[in-house]
Amino acid sequence: MILEGGETQGSKGNVVLLSSRGSRIGGRVALGVVSTVVLGATGYLWTQLSTLDDGLVTADVIPPAAQIDTEDAPPGEPLQVAQNILLVGIDARTDTYGNPLPQNVLDALHAGGGDDGGDTTDTMIVVHIPAGGAAATAISIPRDSYVDIVGGYGKHKINSAYSRGKNASMSGLRAQGLSGAQLEVAANEAGAKTAIQTVEKFTGLTINHYAAINLAGFDALSQAVGGVEVCLKAPVHDTYSGANFAAGPQTLSGAQALAFVRQRHGLLNGDLDRIARQQAFLSGMAKKVLSAGTFTDPSKLSSLVGAVQGSVVLDKGWDILSFAQQLRGMSSGAIAFATIPVQSLSLATPSDGDAVKVDPGQVQQFVRTAISTTAVQAAGDDTTGGVKPVAATGTKSPGTSSDTKQPATSTAAGCVN
Repeated sequence: MILEGGETQGSKGNVVLLSSRGSRIGGRVALGVVSTVVLGATGYLWTQLSTLDDGLVTADVIPPAAQIDTEDAPPGEPLQVAQNILLVGIDARTDTYGNPLPQNVLDALHAGGGDDGGDTTDTMIVVHIPAGGAAATAISIPRDSYVDIVGGYGKHKINSAYSRGKNASMSGLRAQGLSGAQLEVAANEAGAKTAIQTVEKFTGLTINHYAAINLAGFDALSQAVGGVEVCLKAPVHDTYSGANFAAGPQTLSGAQALAFVRQRHGLLNGDLDRIARQQAFLSGMAKKVLSAGTFTDPSKLSSLVGAVQGSVVLDKGWDILSFAQQLRGMSSGAIAFATIPVQSLSLATPSDGDAVKVDPGQVQQFVRTAISTTAVQAAGDDTTGGVKPVAATGTKSPGTSSDTKQPATSTAAGCVN
């Protein structure tokens, strides 16, 4: 079920869900959700997942106080403690090992040159999984949310936290003798720490796990699952992202899938519509993996494991196999998607252009409500956003007034802008 964030000024937040786990669970926002939702129970699955660590890139970005000790947890037992996962999609032109992506790959992805991008986290999703592990709530944060960046950087768009932390670390890392790919990986770690701490301060949540994926990684993951079905309410053509799609349902993978989740130019609500697309894609990916026999098909499972290994960065202390075993009871229907409330999409800033105006206190109250009162119920009429929902969450945004427009709520089964 998905609550989409398609409203403009005065939006109170929409419930949508997703999860990603840096280097182990991939899918740029997408794989995180899939990883937490798609874990089956066949012997072959666990054999394959046990080899997943061989080639994963990890980063030491979660402080000891936020780490969860699972060493004493009985194998296969449900999740004992609630956990929060930060999933990010990074607009980087390097791979997980710090090497520049070839220009032919960037061209295929409509990603410009190696100097474009800026290492901003253009997708940021916090996934909350309660004790028991049978459900999850994924909360999207608009990339242009104007917030305090931890580290003394002042107020800026939240997607710049990663790049500011990364760039500030460069001189010190060079002084230590690092260069090339090693420098890139170490600086990425510093950037991730700044992003994590900024999200924690903004949402009031403690982040226990981190997963990141870049442009090429999302391309590979979407292909590994055989594409994902999405639906558009109208045809689109965007030269910036490479999005060129007809209206109606269609299955997308690779560069097409990346264009679908990246486009924001030409969309009525800009980044909020892009968030709705990302949520729909992630929900569709989880459904595809769960229903298509991915975990019982040796070829499909091998492709997925291979794509994850080369596509994502996870926090160093994440025992993904144990985590997966604790989530056996989760299904795609147990994932709720939400977007934080925003007050304006055109906040003028001193140096960052127009940004998204948010109220940290309101956001924190919304987050507390979203992760504690999710309920699923049938729905069937078009919402104010024009999306016909299949299900909606029962969570009501705090501080709602009768004269305030609310974001549309829908599931990924509906069509999006």
